[in-house]
Amino acid sequence: MKHTMLELWDFCMGPKMPLAKYGTVMTLMFLAGCTVSKTKLKEHSNQRPNVLFIAVDDLRPELGCYGKSQVHSPNIDALAKKGFLFERAYCNVPVCGASRASILTGLRPTPNRFLTYKSYINEDAPGIITLPELFKNNGYSTLSLGKVVHHWQDDALQSWTEPPWNPQAFEPGSPGRQRLNYQLPKNKEKKPSYEKAEAVDSAYHDGKIAKKAIEKLQLLSQDGTPFFMAVGFIRPHLPFNAPNGYWDMHDPNTIGSSRSIKFPIHGPEVARHSFSELRTYDDIPKDGGVSDEMARTLIHGYYASVSYVDAQIGLVIDELNRLNLTNNTIIVLWGDHGWSLGEHGLWCKHSTFNVAMQAPLIVSIPDRKGGHKIQGLVEFVDIYPSLTDLAKLPKPEHLQGESFAHLLDNPNSKGKEAIYGRWKNSDFIKTDRYAYTEWFSENGTSLASMLYDHLKDPDETINVAELEENKTLVDSLSIKVQQIRNIK
Repeated sequence: MKHTMLELWDFCMGPKMPLAKYGTVMTLMFLAGCTVSKTKLKEHSNQRPNVLFIAVDDLRPELGCYGKSQVHSPNIDALAKKGFLFERAYCNVPVCGASRASILTGLRPTPNRFLTYKSYINEDAPGIITLPELFKNNGYSTLSLGKVVHHWQDDALQSWTEPPWNPQAFEPGSPGRQRLNYQLPKNKEKKPSYEKAEAVDSAYHDGKIAKKAIEKLQLLSQDGTPFFMAVGFIRPHLPFNAPNGYWDMHDPNTIGSSRSIKFPIHGPEVARHSFSELRTYDDIPKDGGVSDEMARTLIHGYYASVSYVDAQIGLVIDELNRLNLTNNTIIVLWGDHGWSLGEHGLWCKHSTFNVAMQAPLIVSIPDRKGGHKIQGLVEFVDIYPSLTDLAKLPKPEHLQGESFAHLLDNPNSKGKEAIYGRWKNSDFIKTDRYAYTEWFSENGTSLASMLYDHLKDPDETINVAELEENKTLVDSLSIKVQQIRNIK
């Protein structure tokens, strides 16, 4: 008697399965002749939109479609041209694991939930119906390819109709750091922060992810069941490794000269961080700043990585078009948070500065005329309720965001009055004009604050929180962040 793959998966797997045991289980399922059982809903497929849910790690709005012509991103630009580009979309927490957990659950981060890159949905929000689980419960095939949650084993049981696929786990010869040109000395792994490689696209993880996504789309097009397919690309996350052709798309002589690299005037010291993520690489000093030459190389590597992942996204969307699935597929592309490229003298994410909190969000809707830029404020906790509206699915009661679907009908209408975020012991609010952050002790005592007037100071160069003329404004914003930090 054959068992379905999901039956054996549910029997064997725990929420945090070690990789070695995972491989054993998959082998047993293969030897047992497991089959995948799916509910066939072909008669409804034309009425039920598919969803292609594209996550890009560490992608800030440094794209042609966001007015950054120095970056070669033709495929994302084309998606924005036919869809809706959100000019002021903000993550709720500027670190990958926590941000993704928040997006997929529709829950805000709190002082006790979604705190770090190691955040697990199964630990911080057990029993919550996730976004893909909602689609699965409504008859969709749900697939996870690449980096969708930070830990690919997390949330694997209830959200996906088949085990999540990740090249690091399943592709032979796919080391996690994906370096191709460097020789590894005995007993010591060399860790450069970038690589310009003589390599084909599929040599790196994102090329493998695009290839797998294309294979899955071909199967899904034959199946007829509506699908929710999440595809998580790794670049432009460190290290900035990409085939040399993508480096050659950008002139290093034009990079980095116009950035404001000074820490803000009157900025609180607690807002300064050591960008420890970057310092794990051997070519970066363990303290102090990086040289101008290295800064230009890092920015160049970031741009090359963006162009590389843009090409992989283009391959997937091209296949969607070739299979005639585009006319019935909602496409959502998002970066999990922003990234500092030397602004304020900082690198990486891990702050509430605008460059770390703002991220790309582009939505393409079948039969909806796009090419619009939406200026209204939205936050990533809004993605879950928005997709339920667009797919006409019932909303779970736990959602803490608000649907932005109405902005797609009226792109010039007003967005939210304010959006909220947090990082470690700080809470953040962004209104139409101002960005405010306040730091709190464990017992809730205010420690420091910073306020930026984005109308006068969009680059956040002067903290004006202590000005007497802003006292009433700061008091009102402080009340709002304290209210939001107390939600459950």
